[in-house]
Amino acid sequence: MTQEINESKHWYICKQATGECLIVHRDRTQEELESWGPFASQGEAVARRVGLIRAGKCQPV
Repeated sequence: MTQEINESKHWYICKQATGECLIVHRDRTQEELESWGPFASQGEAVARRVGLIRAGKCQPV
């Protein structure tokens, strides 16, 4: 599955019920348990997700 990159929107890290954290470029929905952001770029969100994984708040995808 390919993700369309849209730099005009903010990026979010969204924790799913499985414990995995996904990086999305939309607002939060009801499905997420927890979310972090917004981040200015996808790269910044990726770096923050690595930190959340290391802190035990997210499972790797």
